[in-house]
Amino acid sequence: KKANELSVLCDADIGVFIFSPHGKLYDLATKGTMQGLIERYIKATRLSLQPDQPKETQPLQDVQEEIKMLKQEIEILQKGLRYLLGGGDAAEMTLDELLILEKHLEIWIYHIRSTKMDIMIKEIQLLKNKEGILKAANQYLQDKI
Repeated sequence: KKANELSVLCDADIGVFIFSPHGKLYDLATKGTMQGLIERYIKATRLSLQPDQPKETQPLQDVQEEIKMLKQEIEILQKGLRYLLGGGDAAEMTLDELLILEKHLEIWIYHIRSTKMDIMIKEIQLLKNKEGILKAANQYLQDKI
């Protein structure tokens, strides 16, 4: 609510990330999507860091740079996957590649744990509901005796 009010008051696009106590991520973009807002931020910071670049070549360079980075990341993840599945040797990977792989593994573990926690919370809620039903049934039977 406050983000929307601030957005209207300042006539600005606002994005908010919130992590719940259980580690669940919530995000809010006041106008459009959070992805669009992040992309605008990245483009704006790149343009401000490279003011001497001609405006026509900047989008093409951005796309080429992003493609290059994504190809490198895919290659690193493929090497890591081969290593994890026993078909590769970690000694063939550079320190930077291992650090990137480690970062991705930590992210995956975080998502797995978060999903596991959500499932466990739902299971606990179901068990509490069953407990309430059984207590009510037990009380009903006790009253009949």
